[in-house]
Amino acid sequence: MTSAAKTEVDTLVVGGGPAGMWAALSAAECGMRVAVADDNPEMGGQVWRAELAKTAPEVAGLIQKLREAGVQLLAGTQVVDQVAPGVLLAEGDGGASYLGFGKLILATGAREQFLPFPGWTLPRVIGAGGLQALVKSGLPVRGKRLVLAGTGPLLLAVAAYLRAHGAEIAMICEQASRSALASFGAALLRQPEKLLQALSLRKALTGIPLALNCWVVAAHGTVAVEGIDIWHEGKVKRIACEYLACGFHLVPNTELATLLGCRLVNGYVEVDEFQRTSRPGIFCAGEPTGIGGLELSVVEGKVAGLAAAGREKAARKFFRRRRMLGAFARAMDRTFALRPELKNLVEAETIVCRCEDVSYAQLEREVSWRMAKLMTRCGMGPCQGRICGPVTKFLLGWSPDSVRPPLFPVTVGTLAHSFSGCNVDDNQER
Repeated sequence: MTSAAKTEVDTLVVGGGPAGMWAALSAAECGMRVAVADDNPEMGGQVWRAELAKTAPEVAGLIQKLREAGVQLLAGTQVVDQVAPGVLLAEGDGGASYLGFGKLILATGAREQFLPFPGWTLPRVIGAGGLQALVKSGLPVRGKRLVLAGTGPLLLAVAAYLRAHGAEIAMICEQASRSALASFGAALLRQPEKLLQALSLRKALTGIPLALNCWVVAAHGTVAVEGIDIWHEGKVKRIACEYLACGFHLVPNTELATLLGCRLVNGYVEVDEFQRTSRPGIFCAGEPTGIGGLELSVVEGKVAGLAAAGREKAARKFFRRRRMLGAFARAMDRTFALRPELKNLVEAETIVCRCEDVSYAQLEREVSWRMAKLMTRCGMGPCQGRICGPVTKFLLGWSPDSVRPPLFPVTVGTLAHSFSGCNVDDNQER
């Protein structure tokens, strides 16, 4: 077995998105030795991906500040296990590595929520954020006819981005009601910067049909999606399209926090006013503590970084801003809560677990997530329940009862390091 690389820092940040980057900078500017591990090829996370990091001055400037502060940027590094107290095992292009730390900040972000319906496994039926990421990576959509369906502001932001890249947006289908959106509009009035963002999106989407109380009921096609059926105002209507981008809000990435023993409440990592989790020395910031968007993630990252460095007085300066942004996030959750009618989209033969080809009919016979795993292998594929787990929670009320390492598929070599334990000297100073 080849030896694994070793990194030792005062503060380790897992996640290189907005929360993680600001947490790292805040801790580093207090004199801490800091490293950021992120599984993407470059820093920026899902919000600030490589394209934006290269073109937006503020993002490029933040990355430059991190480098100037001496932060180790461990891009392409995926944390898969904890092998000893204060030591995580990761895998990257160079193989396995050990990441030792004194304090740990989890900023693992969120992923898209998917809901199954007939045809959702067809090629070019894809997550809204996933399609945006592919376009940022070079996928051409100019002249392609697209429909976006689901719920939340992400749909509008992605639609504006795709339109700017030449896509033809046939329709945006929003499942929220008109009354719910009217209530959300009142919350926007109390957030001037959010209102400006909304008005900017509205302008960018001029001429694109936005249907409320509307959702996809089926997708059709042979080689790939060719059209979809939508439910709108009591009628089913078919729309031709070459891509269907779906997004039913976001799911926090809490697997690592769960593995480390951090307490979760209502599906989110529980933190105190300084972003401290229930585990000593472990902090959490951004979407794992509650889906709140970019601005809230940045503020929470700053608080976590300062608190990890022992600068609690400086961290308190951000409390008021965090409260205000948190109130807006809660209003957004209420507005875009998934309506119960969406549970009726799935049919008996509809695949729910895509990795293991498990249908809804197979799952209906089981009584829990554990039994479904034992009897059908639901949740035991490469995604390890990241897609079907939230789906079965929505459809059947199940919740995954455990998280086991490795958190992601790894090579046998990395797995061997996980079993053999850590070779980092426990007496080495951090």
